[in-house]
Amino acid sequence: MSGGKKKKITKAERLKQLQEEEERRLKEEEEARLKYEKEELERLEIQRIKQEKWRELEKKDLERRNEELEELYLLEGCFPEAEKLKRDTRLLSQWKHYIQCDGSPDPSIAQEMNTFISLWKEETNQTFEEVIKKSKLVLNLIGKLKLILLETPPCDLQTKNIVQYQESIVQLQELLHLKFNVATEILLRQASTLADLDSGNMEKIIQDENVTLYVWANLKKNPRYRSIRFSETEIGFEIPRILATSDIALRLLHTHYDHVSPLQPVPTPSKEEHAATINEFFKDELKNVEKAVSKEDHKESEPQESGSKLIYEEDIKAEEQGDIEVQMISAEEESEAIKGELEMKLFSETVSAAHLLLLENAPEKPDLFEDNEVDLCQFTTLGGVYHLDILELPPQCKPVKGWMIVEILKEGLQKYKYPPETAEEYDPENVFPPIEVMLKVHENVIFFEDPMVVRWDAEGKHWRTDGISNVSYNQEERLIKFCLETFGPVTLIQDTHINMPYQSWELKPLDVNNVLLTVTTVFAEIQIQIKENLCMLSSIKLKDKKEYSSILEGKWMTPFSFIIALKEAGLNIFPSVHSHFYVVINNKVPLVEMKAYRQMALLSSAFAFGWSKWNLQCNSTKVVFKVKEHLAEECTENPNWDLIMFTGDRAQTLKINEESEAFSEALKEETEFHSSLYHMVKDFASREAMEKTRSSNCQFLDAVCQMLLSTRLLSYS
Repeated sequence: MSGGKKKKITKAERLKQLQEEEERRLKEEEEARLKYEKEELERLEIQRIKQEKWRELEKKDLERRNEELEELYLLEGCFPEAEKLKRDTRLLSQWKHYIQCDGSPDPSIAQEMNTFISLWKEETNQTFEEVIKKSKLVLNLIGKLKLILLETPPCDLQTKNIVQYQESIVQLQELLHLKFNVATEILLRQASTLADLDSGNMEKIIQDENVTLYVWANLKKNPRYRSIRFSETEIGFEIPRILATSDIALRLLHTHYDHVSPLQPVPTPSKEEHAATINEFFKDELKNVEKAVSKEDHKESEPQESGSKLIYEEDIKAEEQGDIEVQMISAEEESEAIKGELEMKLFSETVSAAHLLLLENAPEKPDLFEDNEVDLCQFTTLGGVYHLDILELPPQCKPVKGWMIVEILKEGLQKYKYPPETAEEYDPENVFPPIEVMLKVHENVIFFEDPMVVRWDAEGKHWRTDGISNVSYNQEERLIKFCLETFGPVTLIQDTHINMPYQSWELKPLDVNNVLLTVTTVFAEIQIQIKENLCMLSSIKLKDKKEYSSILEGKWMTPFSFIIALKEAGLNIFPSVHSHFYVVINNKVPLVEMKAYRQMALLSSAFAFGWSKWNLQCNSTKVVFKVKEHLAEECTENPNWDLIMFTGDRAQTLKINEESEAFSEALKEETEFHSSLYHMVKDFASREAMEKTRSSNCQFLDAVCQMLLSTRLLSYS
């Protein structure tokens, strides 16, 4: 039994046990301390090596910085060169127009435009078909003027020119609409002779690529004939009894363009004084060079003159004279070369300023709007304007003894007031209900959401959302139905920024001077092909539909014409100066953004660039994107992208990739940083790829740069 009992530990044994535990604890602490010190020393050593390596890289970068920037400046000379070619093209176009002598005015010359407008005003009694024919020329002139305002760089566009062009546009727009009104009156005078045999009323449809006219004249005044549908269409009206019994005509003039909304202001440099200072600086430099060269010429000629008095031998004199001429010619050539270099530098700075202007954000949001007023910075009119009018039926033509006699009213075509301003004599019940209207949405316009209907307020000179009710939209039939309290111009609007911010983007080369830009939005994937100096809509893939074809597909246009066409089709991926107020974006510093786009364009013939999620994680002074070499001969795409971080004056390859868990600015192993994106990419690029980039056409590079500046992929993705 005693053996089953637990042996009692003595005091000495307990003390010995505690002592052993204490020694073990101290030993562990010492080992932990030594391990920490060792790890800390190793960490400090690694940090020291990294810092030393970083200093070496910075030193190396600093040593080659000037050389790289000089090379980059020469490479970016393609942009001012392209601008010179565009300027020459504009001058050549003016000259070609001049020698054609086709009777059409040059829209950039005020005298010719004023003469054209005055002569057209004097033309009377033009039929609707004749006005439509003339409208093609007028719309062409308006388009040219708008393109001049967009394409011409600020340095070539004076304020007086902007005012002149905008005044010409407004005058042409107003005169064209006036001509359509006069032509409508001429048509309505013949309503009785054009009456339908079944209904007894006149119905007429005149269709053209730019304008569609629907006219209905109430000749029978049948109170039961209140549902009006134009033949073989769903377009029409539901009119109240009061109109069904009145001498009226209903007109729906659908212009496939918008001449109602006010013209958009032309962007001009906000720092004009700064630009003027730069100009003055370069002008002073030119003057100094000219003075210096002329002094050198004078000094060189003086000793030659005094020497000629002492030397009388004719051979020596002839030789001296030859030397003078050679020296003077070389001095003049040097002077011209320096002048040319400074002028090119000035022009290069001007082009850079114009590029930077495209990326500027407006400092303030547009003025506060009234209730129900449409903000045209937030919304865009699409599909043209529907001019809805109730007109008083003019006196009809009457045949008398083989003659057609008609009373012509001095005041011209008059609108019928509905509802009337004073309705006291009528039943107090609702005898002037809203008129139901059914319209067809233009087939060449895409709405990603149901369109909103708005009406024009002639007094306030803006679009409004009130006075319209019971709106319904049939997407398959592209028919929109609504009730309108008062007639006037109406249009359909869509959120300007419905496709912003973009979900992703990619720019990849197809061949030399040929790239494909893909922009993916919430609703669609838009592919734009850029070849030489032209752009084309390659394809549109909608997220909710399998196929969608646009009239723009396959049509090559200049960048600015292409941008206008895409906006008018409802495919707006081009932010404006006010867009940052309406879209949540990671706004980048404009100068950094501009430098990135210019250098991406320089490399676009042989390198692919793509969206990176890490661009959102870095601040506004840095941009991050994917890049890889992409030669057209490759059958399968190389999936190995490199991540580049660019600050405008430093480019580096990042250690992380798209699958990394967290963002880090750590440099990729065995890589260096450079002063430019071009030289960064050059480190890992093949010789063939770099040769391909250097063989790119300057106009192509300018077109790619223009598209990147206009889409602002790095800020709006």
